[in-house]
Amino acid sequence: MSIDPSDAQSAVSQRPFATTQWSVVLAAAQHPEEDSRRALSQLCETYWYPLYAYVRGRVASVHEAQDLTQEFFSHLLQRRTIEKAQPDRGRFRSFLLTCLKNFLNNEWQKARRQKRGGSQRILSLDFDSAESRLRLEPYHDATPERLFERRWVLTVLNQVLEALRVQLVRDGKAAHFDQLKNCLTGEATSADYDRAAEALGITPAAAKQSTYRLKKQYRQLFRDEIARTLADQRDVDDEMGQMLKNLA
Repeated sequence: MSIDPSDAQSAVSQRPFATTQWSVVLAAAQHPEEDSRRALSQLCETYWYPLYAYVRGRVASVHEAQDLTQEFFSHLLQRRTIEKAQPDRGRFRSFLLTCLKNFLNNEWQKARRQKRGGSQRILSLDFDSAESRLRLEPYHDATPERLFERRWVLTVLNQVLEALRVQLVRDGKAAHFDQLKNCLTGEATSADYDRAAEALGITPAAAKQSTYRLKKQYRQLFRDEIARTLADQRDVDDEMGQMLKNLA
């Protein structure tokens, strides 16, 4: 994906601090409120797949991995684990992975006195879809932590692409998204623009201009999605650079 952090010098750093989902959670950590719980639940529902994939990489049994994942979210959402989050280390992905590692270690250290199963379903997680995604992923010999980071970035990008699609559908430009989306995440050729222009009934030059505008929207949505997982929006540029490094 061609997103250059220097291209999108943050309007964020020039704006007053804005509340994000993760900052809402951290601010209410000592006195949990419904808004905080809702914000945390929404973040977990968006970013559960990299965590499940991490567990699957450590646990041979699919059913056990699913139960452990559900139990982890129960642990996270019901037992005020959030109080342990450090506001000065305000990256949601780092917090989640640390919590998950601690949870798994504690589980494995317990004497298995009862058969696992029937975990309370705190979130609605589509495990069948997750298994299909895992089977489609190429083989990697990277560490589970590196794979987690990569899957996190891909999840962010999927969220961003879907948000852009929703915007264009709302604006009556669904066809532009369908024809130009492949030009957003890679280097487009003249033939790509020619095909898109013909399908849209515009000139190749107009197709290039439309793609340029979509890329600007795409970059801003990418920034916005990253920002909602940080405690401080001033960290967006650093996080953006790290995430693109993880993807590479």
